[in-house]
Amino acid sequence: MRLVVAAVNERNITMPDLYPASRLADAAAAAGRAGLDALLLTPGPDLRYVVGYDAHALERLTCLAIPASGEPFLVVPRLEVPAAQASPAGQIGIDLIGWDETEDPYAIVAGRLGAPAAVGLADRMWALMVLRFQAALPGARQELASRALGPLRARKSPAEVEALAEAARAIDRVHAQVPGWLRPGRTERQLAADITDAILAEGHSRVDFAIVASGPNAASPHHTAADRVLRDGDTVVVDIGGTMPSGYCSDCTRTYAVGTPPAEFLAYYQVLKDAQEAACAAVRPGVRAESVDAAAREPITAAGFGAYFVHRTGHGIGLETHEDPYIVAGNAEPLMPGHAFSIEPGIYPGPHGARIEDIVVCTDSGAQRLNTATRELVSVPA
Repeated sequence: MRLVVAAVNERNITMPDLYPASRLADAAAAAGRAGLDALLLTPGPDLRYVVGYDAHALERLTCLAIPASGEPFLVVPRLEVPAAQASPAGQIGIDLIGWDETEDPYAIVAGRLGAPAAVGLADRMWALMVLRFQAALPGARQELASRALGPLRARKSPAEVEALAEAARAIDRVHAQVPGWLRPGRTERQLAADITDAILAEGHSRVDFAIVASGPNAASPHHTAADRVLRDGDTVVVDIGGTMPSGYCSDCTRTYAVGTPPAEFLAYYQVLKDAQEAACAAVRPGVRAESVDAAAREPITAAGFGAYFVHRTGHGIGLETHEDPYIVAGNAEPLMPGHAFSIEPGIYPGPHGARIEDIVVCTDSGAQRLNTATRELVSVPA
């Protein structure tokens, strides 16, 4: 895959760009390489990735079956047929089978597949469906579909990169508004409500999270916004993201200050900023994911804050906020053009903390940040 910087310039993206019909053949070939006779994909990111169908997750079975050798087919409840036909899946000529309430859809899938020796199940498949498929296909070994789809989903096409860039621009616009809502006397929950409204107003179809962590709460990386009142001298970690109509996600963290933060905070914030820059600079094709994690960790450890960097440096992003590749010690996977992931070191010593997060894409020559909001500490008057 060749991915150059020009590929992520702002442009209009169409659903055929994001969800090309060729994905079915790619998925079938990947299943064969993984030693699977078929993939069985129920509602979730795997199904959406292959055919663009954002299906409702119901107790009624919706399942895209992709034989490694043979024709794919989509089984859906009869009442969901119009939605399936209206989705990108309905435009690519796939065999669509509607089932009635008195029918057994698992038997329909099994009857079409025959007697596969091994099937790959969508990673997000519900347990009740896993067990029903186990009963319907008793001779089939069950594996995760990510054995086949993981490498495909991890390397983004130019259209996917632009979808992620669109999401990044939208969340950057939200961060640009945050200083106007920061003032003493307001609560974390009130700030999170403003952010939630803005995420939707800036083009997202869904808000996935709005972490607002002030004062001592900033030392908790996944703090849930509460009724704590913002005070003079507080630092505030704001980690926000959502899902765009395209299906692709945003995720960006910035740290703010109300009034003048403590001197010790200002000292380690500069260390954090340098660490985030070092990790971004380490990204290039062939570099191991764990090496980027090490590049972020080294300056933080050298400055004496290593014990307060308590999470991985990053995670892949696409149709899910967290997906491959993971930027963490022990992951020797080499980065390749098209890999998109966060770089988000944090330092949390208490009674305050900080994190800086951008989404970056590995290109042919290095890394391109998709988020452009300032990484300088933004302080607002108390």
